[in-house]
Amino acid sequence: MENYKHILLAADFFGLGEVVATRAKDLADRYQAKLSILHVLDSLPLIDPAYGPVIPFDMDLTAELMKAAKKRVAKLGEELGVPEESQLIEMGSPKLEIVRIAEEKNVDLIVVGSHGRHGFALLLGSTANGVLHHAKCDVLAVRLQDS
Repeated sequence: MENYKHILLAADFFGLGEVVATRAKDLADRYQAKLSILHVLDSLPLIDPAYGPVIPFDMDLTAELMKAAKKRVAKLGEELGVPEESQLIEMGSPKLEIVRIAEEKNVDLIVVGSHGRHGFALLLGSTANGVLHHAKCDVLAVRLQDS
């Protein structure tokens, strides 16, 4: 088996994200691989009980979310020693964008967190599951313990 050359950390900033980030950094160090960070802002529409899912994100709200995401990704990049050009933010479906970016950037390992949900939560779909089934490279789903 060849060593990994480019590892993509799919950062979601929920709860135990530092566990996933540490695992990605350790693997990048071990394999002397390039490490990139990707955070995807979900572009699902806001839901209004009176009108249903028809209200798109307000542009000001999107700009604020993007600004906040850039700050968080930059902070994580600084902590992990990832240069700015390898810090990526996209908007869309997280599982689709992670797979797309991994292909575009010739990533050979995606590191993503997984809560290991079962039953109804699993039916709703998870980012880790979607990435695992659609990525053309290896995927490491780091098990996160729900509090």
